[in-house]
Amino acid sequence: MTEPQHAHTPVMLAESLAGLAIRPDGFYVDCTFGRGGHARAILDRLGPEGRLLALDKDPHAVAAGEALSRDDARFTIEHASYAELRSRLESHGALGRVAGVLMDLGVSSPQLDDTDRGFSFLREGPLDMRMDITRGPTAAEWLATIGERELVRVLREYGEERYAGRIARAIVAARPLATTRELAEVIEKAAPSREKNKHPATRAFQAIRIAVNRELDDLDAALAQTLDVLQPGGRLVVIAFHSLEDRIVKRFIREQERGKPQPSHLPWVDQPPSRLKRIGKAQLPGREETEINVRARSAVLRVAERVAE
Repeated sequence: MTEPQHAHTPVMLAESLAGLAIRPDGFYVDCTFGRGGHARAILDRLGPEGRLLALDKDPHAVAAGEALSRDDARFTIEHASYAELRSRLESHGALGRVAGVLMDLGVSSPQLDDTDRGFSFLREGPLDMRMDITRGPTAAEWLATIGERELVRVLREYGEERYAGRIARAIVAARPLATTRELAEVIEKAAPSREKNKHPATRAFQAIRIAVNRELDDLDAALAQTLDVLQPGGRLVVIAFHSLEDRIVKRFIREQERGKPQPSHLPWVDQPPSRLKRIGKAQLPGREETEINVRARSAVLRVAERVAE
């Protein structure tokens, strides 16, 4: 199936650009190109000496980015996870020279809208859910082999699903499952009650997607690597779309600014010097944006700046 062609609206664009504090001659990294809404806006603010490197797991996103790279020599895109951030910047000779890193987390609107990708429980399609369709098990393959106890853990930790046990038992009993509709129906029958204005499969689909794509592991790895790639004064801007992601980002910035919390009953251990400082408070999208762009409603944006050591 051909991927749907439509305009993609970047979330919290003005806030992202303000957080990056773009310098015309800076080297910037867009860790999740998507369809390039943020990237194009960054390029608009760069001068002839500025550079933008984009990464994306999704081959469809990379194809869209390659078209842009042919039109703009300041721009390069690579098929890679942001968990490879350090090695990619090292290959460009840019370790410690990056003026800003942007991460727009989670699944993109084009991925949700493409029925062949299997991200949406509202559309019938193959149960895939991979952001990178060139590697790794599909959601169907993952569900076919996962143990029930581990599935319960995934549903609880990654989906914050209160009926994790019931749903996991139902999935194991019903497998193999091949389509999004099959999975959604199993979950719907297993859940004894509904949250207001939320489909019963919402949390389970999120949890399975996160597990299949190792999203939280990749986020942890990428955040740690920003410390090696950002120059002093360089900015980190992260847009998260659910509490699990945002807690990881918030904790990372806090620990790099203040050090890790230490139990009061243990001897004090000197903390390493601060490597980041928080810039402002967590930002939420404005009412006007959320009325226009449904995806923006759950967004939280955080900004930090690399501190000279």
